[in-house]
Amino acid sequence: MSGTILATPGYAASIDPAVNTLQQQWAKARYQTPKEQRQDALETLSKQAAALTAQHPDSAEALTWEGIILSTLAGEKGGFSALSLVKKARQQLLKAETIKPDALQGSIFTSLGSLYYQVPGWPLAFGDNKKARQYLEKGLKINPQGIDANYFYGDFLYQRGEYKKAEITLQKALKAPPRTGRALADSGRRKEIELLLKKVKSNF
Repeated sequence: MSGTILATPGYAASIDPAVNTLQQQWAKARYQTPKEQRQDALETLSKQAAALTAQHPDSAEALTWEGIILSTLAGEKGGFSALSLVKKARQQLLKAETIKPDALQGSIFTSLGSLYYQVPGWPLAFGDNKKARQYLEKGLKINPQGIDANYFYGDFLYQRGEYKKAEITLQKALKAPPRTGRALADSGRRKEIELLLKKVKSNF
């Protein structure tokens, strides 16, 4: 599992200040925290997210961000130690889907899709490329211009060897409109898109 696991799904700032704080702290941990300190920062943030969802178990937004944070932490840890984290992330995202599937501009679907193509398949975990495509396309249907929805779908296509379609999707991601209150996340994501585009183009 790579550090790109995110489930991130980006999205406009939440109206809930507590969820907005999670968003901002996630971006700081993901894009500004030194590599050697990143895991600890995400561990701390995952505890804050768990506390928030314990207080608000019916908040799809809080559950989604707990899933995103756990997914990112799993990407940092890697290996077998990450499996319990991605399973918990999927559990929270699936719960969010039952509450408010279109929350955070489709980020539930994009996050689930990113998990399904980045984690191992059975018997180790639940990786499933068919489900990944279905969820990623659902996310795009809700947020067709979104930077994260297009980035993760583009990465999925690259992993599947669909290079031309991946390039088109990633170029679209680069042109995504800025998200309110998400300047750091947008900047970090664009750098990831540019790096991935170089890999895609090397296959032409």
